[in-house]
Amino acid sequence: MEQWLARYRWFLFLGITGVALTAVILIQVLKPSPQPVILSTATPTPAQMATPTPCMLHVYVTGAIQRPDVYLLPEGSIIKDAVAAAGGATEEADLERINLALPVTDGQQVHVPRLGEDSSPVQPPSGQPATAKVNINTADAATLESLPGIGPSLAQRIVEYRQAHGPFERIEDVMDVSGIGTATFEEIQDLLVVR
Repeated sequence: MEQWLARYRWFLFLGITGVALTAVILIQVLKPSPQPVILSTATPTPAQMATPTPCMLHVYVTGAIQRPDVYLLPEGSIIKDAVAAAGGATEEADLERINLALPVTDGQQVHVPRLGEDSSPVQPPSGQPATAKVNINTADAATLESLPGIGPSLAQRIVEYRQAHGPFERIEDVMDVSGIGTATFEEIQDLLVVR
């Protein structure tokens, strides 16, 4: 046996080495490869940064706040959200002079006045409505009063009608409220939404 081993040891060595190499190669070939990590180095262009996504609104927040700037807010945000995005109001803010519950619109400027500040609210650029879209299924009476031709009593009737009959299915259904006729509806229809 010793003579046989001495005679064929190189063949045994090469055979065992070949089997081991074959096993290593098979393990490497059959092992699943990890998914590559792709890092994006593309920098958005100014035009891409200036264009909001369909559900995001650009809102410019100024006045008595911590960090005045333009902020991207999700659709459905209210002025309170815009103030919070800007770091909140400062101690000198006169929050009673603005309606924090009003919805914001794309391109709107929200100005938080300082105590004793004598300034009129910033008007929206021409071509944009002065009032944001109002969801007649969720708006409170104060928000409904911001609509042209809707006073306190009519706003309250809309809220009471909604409570008695459930949410409006179409904006035209608001004409079922006593006191809202075709003329009033035509004046406010572009400012209404139902969701």
